[in-house]
Amino acid sequence: MLYPLKFEPLYKDYVWGGRNLSLLGKTLPDEGIVAESWEVSCHKNGSSIVANGEFQGIPLPDLIQRFGRKIIGDSLPQKDVEKFPLLVKLIDAQNNLSVQVHPDDAFANKNENGEYGKNEMWYIISAKQGARLVYDVVPGTTRETLAAAIAENRVEACLKTVDVFAGDVINIPAGLVHAIGRGIVLAEVQQNSDTTYRVYDYGRTGRALHIEKALNVIDFNSAGRPNKYTGLEIILGQNCSRRIVIANNYFCTEVYHISGKINENADGSKFYIYTFTAGSGSISWKDGKMDVSAGLSLLIPASMGEYSFSGDFTALKSYIPDLESDIIKPLLNAGKSLQEIKSEIGGLADALKL
Repeated sequence: MLYPLKFEPLYKDYVWGGRNLSLLGKTLPDEGIVAESWEVSCHKNGSSIVANGEFQGIPLPDLIQRFGRKIIGDSLPQKDVEKFPLLVKLIDAQNNLSVQVHPDDAFANKNENGEYGKNEMWYIISAKQGARLVYDVVPGTTRETLAAAIAENRVEACLKTVDVFAGDVINIPAGLVHAIGRGIVLAEVQQNSDTTYRVYDYGRTGRALHIEKALNVIDFNSAGRPNKYTGLEIILGQNCSRRIVIANNYFCTEVYHISGKINENADGSKFYIYTFTAGSGSISWKDGKMDVSAGLSLLIPASMGEYSFSGDFTALKSYIPDLESDIIKPLLNAGKSLQEIKSEIGGLADALKL
């Protein structure tokens, strides 16, 4: 009964957005700014509505309430059935976002009415020449020196910036100061949370800053950490591969490069989300076939069974991993060393305390 689910995009018109998601294949409103498209969401600030098939028009939370683990999977904890664990977005930064930080689960649960914390990752879909983002504070920055810089309006002197290019993968753990710079379109995979503490907003007025909370959650001890991760590749077949790029206690994201056909399986253990960032193709399953192309996201229910992709495309595959069986063992079997696994996959070393 269950099939690949696509959704109506949920557009957000934040001040820094533009119209560039149309270049990714999104059909935008006739007028106005579109900063984000929430592609797969079960959050109180916006829930996805099914856009295809028998369940068209049904909100995703209602569908999960109806089918439970047939969508979520038997291997995931009950909390993931009660509250969907991921939120996937496409983001158009026509202008600089605010400099911000996200809390971890413990702080958010205590201070944000039981909200999740927010660990996330970015996949750069396109970047104009010279595009940069804020990643962390400069080494040596302390709570006291950053607080003084905020009070004296010289925050930018405390921020580390990084040049970015299409295809870059950025890991954003809770506690990391960050901001997307102008001229960047990216996909974001994150915990199901909408909690952001703004530190600095480039002189824009009308939006609140959250200085005290931000200072309480910033991790000042990890300045200088790696910002980009190349990941590790596993060959799926001729001209087809997957590259595991981010893996932590909250999600795993892989980059699929497909030029041909691959077979996949939703064996009942977990759901998968595919976000297509370039190219086109099709997905086939027992009861049907559907075209896929850049700008589309699909939720594969855990109990759907075997399916296959054909075409020439790039996509992100995101899911809740068992780090040992889903990440470590396949990479070791593919001939990767433990040192490569620790250094090339964002978030994994911290998650496993390697």
